[in-house]
Amino acid sequence: MSGFFEEVKRRKVYRVAVAYIIVAGGIIQLASAAFPAWELPNWALRLVIVLLLIGFPIALILAWAFDVTAQGIEATPTALPVTHRRRNVIMLVATGVVVSMVAGFFLLPRASAHKIDKSIAVLPFENLSDDKENAYFADGIQDDVLTNLSKIGDLKVISRTSVMPYRGKTSNVREIGKALGVATILEGSVRRSGNRVRVNVQLINASNDEHMWAEDYDRDLTDVFAIQTDLAQKIVGELQAKLSPTEKAQLERKPTQNSEAYLAFLQAHDLFTRPDKFRADTEKAEQLFEKATRLDPDFAGAFAGLAWIQDWMYHSYDPTPARKEKARAAAETAIRLQPDLPEAHLALGFYYYYCERNYQEALNEFSIAKRSLPNAADVYLAIGAIERSQGKWAQSTTNLEKAASLSPKDAWILENLADNYYANRDFETADKLFDRAIAAAPNSLGARAQKAQLAVDWKGDLSVMEQELAKMPPGVDPDGLVTFARMQLLLLQRKFSDAIALLKQSPQDVFHYKPREFFEGAIYAFLNDKERERAAFERARPVAEKALREGPDDASRHVIVGFILAGLGQKDAAIAEGKRAVELLPESQDALDGPKMTVALAQIYAWTGESDQALQLLDRSLSTPNGVTLPFLRLDPMWDPLRSDPRFQALIDRYAAKT
Repeated sequence: MSGFFEEVKRRKVYRVAVAYIIVAGGIIQLASAAFPAWELPNWALRLVIVLLLIGFPIALILAWAFDVTAQGIEATPTALPVTHRRRNVIMLVATGVVVSMVAGFFLLPRASAHKIDKSIAVLPFENLSDDKENAYFADGIQDDVLTNLSKIGDLKVISRTSVMPYRGKTSNVREIGKALGVATILEGSVRRSGNRVRVNVQLINASNDEHMWAEDYDRDLTDVFAIQTDLAQKIVGELQAKLSPTEKAQLERKPTQNSEAYLAFLQAHDLFTRPDKFRADTEKAEQLFEKATRLDPDFAGAFAGLAWIQDWMYHSYDPTPARKEKARAAAETAIRLQPDLPEAHLALGFYYYYCERNYQEALNEFSIAKRSLPNAADVYLAIGAIERSQGKWAQSTTNLEKAASLSPKDAWILENLADNYYANRDFETADKLFDRAIAAAPNSLGARAQKAQLAVDWKGDLSVMEQELAKMPPGVDPDGLVTFARMQLLLLQRKFSDAIALLKQSPQDVFHYKPREFFEGAIYAFLNDKERERAAFERARPVAEKALREGPDDASRHVIVGFILAGLGQKDAAIAEGKRAVELLPESQDALDGPKMTVALAQIYAWTGESDQALQLLDRSLSTPNGVTLPFLRLDPMWDPLRSDPRFQALIDRYAAKT
């Protein structure tokens, strides 16, 4: 053994080994710092380390075999026997391999851990203001920071809606990070007193709960944008994310110089982003956005918010030319004021989608928005919504799944994703998604109502609807939705007298965008009370026709008038209204809502004695995405005029045999 070490010393292998280790260590340190900055993948650093480890025993062999002399590189002379030379070479190689393996054991895991996962969730900021009504301000600061980060393509940023359920629950950062699929968490607090704002934030590593960075700001309200910009830039630096010149310019741009306009904008945004878009909240948000635009006519973001809310109002309950014009004007103003504002292109896209049904123009605008909002779940949701209207169910579901991955706790997105599975009769998957939506927003009515309706369509099960309604506190009835659900349950249970009594007790004039008198007429028809049926429909007719004059391009308003005319015995006029609804919203143009118009026309045919046409449309609907289901067909009293026809039962039996 002493002969081996003497030979190593004589051949100067020690010097080569030490020099190699020093140089290799420098290369690894340089690569560790440079590779992330150059955007090289983590495997590149591991490859460098592996090559250096492999090279170590090779360097030892070369040092053993050759000497560097004044005459150049020469073979090292030796007088040892062949057996000793072979033994020494084997020992040398074994030593080099062992040293490399030990070094690799320590270096490679560190190289793997060196990669920074560029993902973040900005949790709701705690409101420390004396005035608790300033909660919207704390949420607004959080949302603006989040929005700034969302515009950076190199980051994965979880949406505002998905982080809101974690308000006040920052004690277990690891669980939050795991649930949201992010490596870092930003938490903080906001205190506003008059025009002074104090913001305290901490960036936390979600894997080990260690603080990575913290900052405390104490500024005037007018400097709040500088706070948000500085926060975003420091987070980008800490996560080693790449920031393009365009993204940097977006971060540094102030949306408005008017602090009062900014406060109105924050309040409006808070109202409109709630899980249930109730009419009262929506109209209040509209007023606040309008206030922001009056206070600062150059506030492009406020015009974009106003346009978006006008788009929604047109789509959901006010499809009138006046509303459509307001939406167009606000969107175009936002684009004119700030052509590169992604939120403005998003709002204009929704105008084309909701108000014009111009899908290609809408997709063009969403594509522009997507480039600057790579982390915005709303963009993927919008694209997915258009694709399903086009009948592109697979592409639509892919985009909605992407939206859900960016915003895993957003009840609205989860409900929309569930709608895709629901429409394609994958009821089990839809039911699980509704459960996730309920868990994300326990106080929201939307997901609970859809889960209850799903149970009826899937299994003819009314118990879920009963259970959910039993949970409703007395007096809670936003937009008459709870009363509408109770009435629907009573109708499916065939408790028609109870349904009439419920209507009379409610102060609501409109339920689910239909006049009270419409429901009265239908219920009296189920009771076979012809006199009261006709009287109710006579009262409903001028209300429905007035609404139709105000929104002549709305298919659902034609359906309502068609039902009323059918109840009044005006067969041809009723069928004409039903056909007009299908023309305005055919399945070829809207694969989600179009089938509903087909079903409505089939019901009008059934009410007017045209059983052949009704059964023909029903046959098609039972095999169409988002068409009628067998369990609901069996329960819904709207189909009672067909129940005595043997072909109706034969149709049910035929489809029942397929399931």
